[in-house]
Amino acid sequence: MGKLLDKIGADLNAVGYKRRSAEARAWLRSEAQKLGQINRADIIRDSYRASSVYVGNMFFMIYDPKTKDQLPYWDKFPLVLPIEMYGDGFLGLNFHYLPLNLRVKLLDSLYDLTNNNRFDETTRFKASYSLLSGAARFKAFEPCIKRYLSSHIQSRMIAIEPDKWDIAIFLQTQNFQKASAQKVWTDSRNIIDGAVTPSIRHAGE
Repeated sequence: MGKLLDKIGADLNAVGYKRRSAEARAWLRSEAQKLGQINRADIIRDSYRASSVYVGNMFFMIYDPKTKDQLPYWDKFPLVLPIEMYGDGFLGLNFHYLPLNLRVKLLDSLYDLTNNNRFDETTRFKASYSLLSGAARFKAFEPCIKRYLSSHIQSRMIAIEPDKWDIAIFLQTQNFQKASAQKVWTDSRNIIDGAVTPSIRHAGE
């Protein structure tokens, strides 16, 4: 992934990190707060470029939607999990549309869909839109589903190693345009609670 996540990963190992434990999550939350505003340019510059975009892993990228003038808001630096590939882009989950507690809840549910428990270069999420929409335990995915066009990705795709997925969702790297993060997260909670009818935001079209 690069220097930032590698450093946090090394610090986690130094404090006896146990994957998905309450103690590790508390430590990650405190570290995310200490980091404050993440330098997104540093993440792009110091990270390894993905050879290709594929279903089942997490990626950072810089994105500029085709229809941004019509969107109520959008995230310029998504943390995405592609779940369906198309000829011109992909459908994916952007974890940034959830506050931290709901990101953790969704990620924990998605961990049940990995193809193995090694959390190495072979580990992938086996998620699909039909699977996620058909189970109540994945309900938090609804505000996260977005359509991305390859032609509107403005940076290299930064693949996140599976053993650092936990770390990535705690980083405050969201970069919402036209609305605050609190506004976005309130809307997302309303979608999850059923107060607003969910719909796929085709953020790239």
